[in-house]
Amino acid sequence: MSQSSWGPLQGVKVVSCSTAQAGTVPYMLMADLGADVIKIETPQGGDPSRNMTVLPGMPSTFFETNNRGVKSVTLNLKTPEGRAILHKLVARADIFGQNFRPGAAEKNGFGWEELRKINPKLVYISISGYGTRGPNGHLPGTDSMAQALGGIAEAYSMPGQKMRTGIASVADESTAMLAFGGALAALTYARTTGIGQKIELSLLGSLVRLMGWTFTTTMWRNKNPVTGQARVTGTPARPGISASFNDRDGKPLVFQLTGPEDWQDAMTGLGFFDRIKAAGFENLGVIIDNDAKRNELLSLLDDLFATGTRDAWVTRLRKADIVSAPINTLLEASNDPDVIANGYVTHVDYPKYGKKLKVHGTPWQFSQTPAKPGIAPELGEHNDAVLGELGYGPGELADFRARKII
Repeated sequence: MSQSSWGPLQGVKVVSCSTAQAGTVPYMLMADLGADVIKIETPQGGDPSRNMTVLPGMPSTFFETNNRGVKSVTLNLKTPEGRAILHKLVARADIFGQNFRPGAAEKNGFGWEELRKINPKLVYISISGYGTRGPNGHLPGTDSMAQALGGIAEAYSMPGQKMRTGIASVADESTAMLAFGGALAALTYARTTGIGQKIELSLLGSLVRLMGWTFTTTMWRNKNPVTGQARVTGTPARPGISASFNDRDGKPLVFQLTGPEDWQDAMTGLGFFDRIKAAGFENLGVIIDNDAKRNELLSLLDDLFATGTRDAWVTRLRKADIVSAPINTLLEASNDPDVIANGYVTHVDYPKYGKKLKVHGTPWQFSQTPAKPGIAPELGEHNDAVLGELGYGPGELADFRARKII
């Protein structure tokens, strides 16, 4: 693969004053795809996530996952000199991103109104917790806050159990992907018209979007969805179900049906149809809007699936052309054959540690301009190179360091 063919975003310049996850992943994805991404960090300590989830003798899994492939430049934005350097970088940039508490960007010299004067074509991404227009828009936000407010805790709850937020940062990651797409959409407009713009996103808004059609159904019915072991959808005439069960060894699997014609195929393929029919469930539609019938059917299926092995059930369902899969743990998912074969997990060289480490691959496969996962930078690793391109000489850089501007 030649350098000229690496990444569809080669030539795109990004400056990011962002921390945590939602504010860094959009630009990490851009770096994967060839963009030149400069991450601004404080000279003392840098992004706090450098010190999160550090395993003995290893880098921070949090920082590494969210900042690979970017360049680290340290700037003290509380000084006039630090702000001046940032403004020079912004003048050359296509995209700028920040996810500080509302008001902080303006206070520290990188608010939208200030930067648009420097670069009218700039695409400016601003990420908040709640959105800026509501009563809590001034508050800081986190992934768990957005999960709590946005409804996903109920979506994954079990009847009779407490609702809780999950360990996967779904609000952060959803926001990051929406920011990635929004930034590139605005960049297309800016390159066509010469006009930049500000894009505001929030963790809460992204989580609401993640709830998709289930959120719409809830609003139109004005009733909370059925949660727990099964997701029951549709009408008595066109029922659907997605349900999970344990095999005889306690290993879980899931299958999903999107119409009544799949029901008999699935039950026949599993060898369950005679028992299902005898119990009065030949027609899946009888469980729609009937909690007692639904619970009775799920209990029967629990018993039937407990008579065999997960691999055998999944094989039978797939042979009947029914969507089915084992339910993986995170560790199992990292070793899943389809995950590995498609490069969704890969290995990257870490010279500092003298080994290859298993990391996220890329979700895209470009036929002409493939992605290239990198590694996260050391704090201030690119100070001399980046500031040198701006015209600062060795003496000025030494002076900046002595005065803790970089």
